[in-house]
Amino acid sequence: MEKQESKAEAETETKLENLNKLKEKGVNPYPSKVKDRILINEALKKEGERVSVAGRTVSIREHGKSLFADIYDESGKIQIYLKIDLLGEEKFNGFKLIDVGDIIEASGEVFKTQAGEISIKVEDYRLLAKTLAPIPSSWYGLRDVEVRYRKRFLDYIVNEKARDNLKTRSRLISFLRRFMDENDFIEVETPILQAIPGGAAAKPFVTHCNILDHDFYLRIAPELYLKRLTVGGFEKVYEIGRAFRNEGLSHMHNPEFTIFEFYWAYVDYEFLMEFTEKMVKEAVKEIKGSLQIEYQGKKIDFEKPFGKITFRDLVMQDCGIDIDQFKDFESLKNEILAKDIKIETMNEVKVWSKLVDELYKKVSREKIIEPIFVVDHPVELTPLAKKKEDDPTKAQRFQLVTGGGLELVNAYTELNDPLDQEQRFKQQLEMKKAGWEETQDFDANFIEALKVGLPPTAGWGMGIERFVMLLTDQYSIKEVIAFPTLRPKNKEGEEA
Repeated sequence: MEKQESKAEAETETKLENLNKLKEKGVNPYPSKVKDRILINEALKKEGERVSVAGRTVSIREHGKSLFADIYDESGKIQIYLKIDLLGEEKFNGFKLIDVGDIIEASGEVFKTQAGEISIKVEDYRLLAKTLAPIPSSWYGLRDVEVRYRKRFLDYIVNEKARDNLKTRSRLISFLRRFMDENDFIEVETPILQAIPGGAAAKPFVTHCNILDHDFYLRIAPELYLKRLTVGGFEKVYEIGRAFRNEGLSHMHNPEFTIFEFYWAYVDYEFLMEFTEKMVKEAVKEIKGSLQIEYQGKKIDFEKPFGKITFRDLVMQDCGIDIDQFKDFESLKNEILAKDIKIETMNEVKVWSKLVDELYKKVSREKIIEPIFVVDHPVELTPLAKKKEDDPTKAQRFQLVTGGGLELVNAYTELNDPLDQEQRFKQQLEMKKAGWEETQDFDANFIEALKVGLPPTAGWGMGIERFVMLLTDQYSIKEVIAFPTLRPKNKEGEEA
């Protein structure tokens, strides 16, 4: 480690010396404009033509009276060839003050070397930005995962896969917006600062509004506001935006993430399953080029019809416990213990609904590889969903799960009975008193909206990062977030 730090200090010192020499020569190391630049991937197609490109130098090689350097931009990499006879001695020697990492502009004729490599024979070049900190020469310079996440700007320079993850994320979001627009939805924005957090079972972040002298919460979901819009007459609405949950970090969870939710009046959750299957299949095909993909060593076929199983049947299939036969906390806990099922959070759980959810996660979720709809959850797990008419102990809900436990989608037929919703909010408050913090708060304004009249409606939510993880074959959610949440290095928040 000391050797690496010493090398980095020496490289920084060299860069500073070269910067001063350039300034002495009257060179502006940070000019503002670049003229007539084309992308490198376009330049590679223009053999025999004169072009101008710009990008970061990633290597420099000197051969007597010639210099070779590789530069790259977002589109690709190209070799440039500098010859003293073509540039003149002063200009040629001036390039020796360019360091690896510097951003330059180079212009000249595109040609093919004897080795067959498309290159640019440089007729002129210009420094665009002088770097003063060392740039890792290859992936091996950033093996430390912690450093990769803290110094993301370096990670993206040397790690093409990390750059590709963000490009895939962008392509997916563009596809989803296009898909929703083609289905006549309108995109809206709802408050991130909320007086009452709602729409999901999660612990919120608290902040304070000085001008109103009141605490607000960063939203955990946009659901209740989107349904208010549906009450107001907007029959197809969606939102893609940030949500915040004050919970633990894991390979599946980041405190802030991007949520995609939509609400569709006059349809139910059965209809949304068909819509979801169509959307997901088209998205996979668009991004991957095939409906057969691999995730973390598991082959997944999105071409076949998605499976469907009830929450109760899935748990019973995987551990032999029929949750309908153990409807109170103590009896379910005793049955779990009798079957020697180890639930790590058992001592923290105080209510039946939380325990049954933990049981499902323990015995079933990670076993799901092929895409499957898990349907008809216990109504206690879904306080905003409508009950099934033929079994009021179950909610009209589904989750789309795949890839060994990736929950891609959560959806349900929305509860639009204001009296039932009011009662369920009160039940949630009782659950909170019993020790489950991740419950819904009572929202009187939302009840008032329901009393005005919410038409039969189905709603749907997806964590964008989960889908991107699947499409990029990433185990950790941090790999698909540009700047994941990390513990600051010190009280000042420095991350160096």
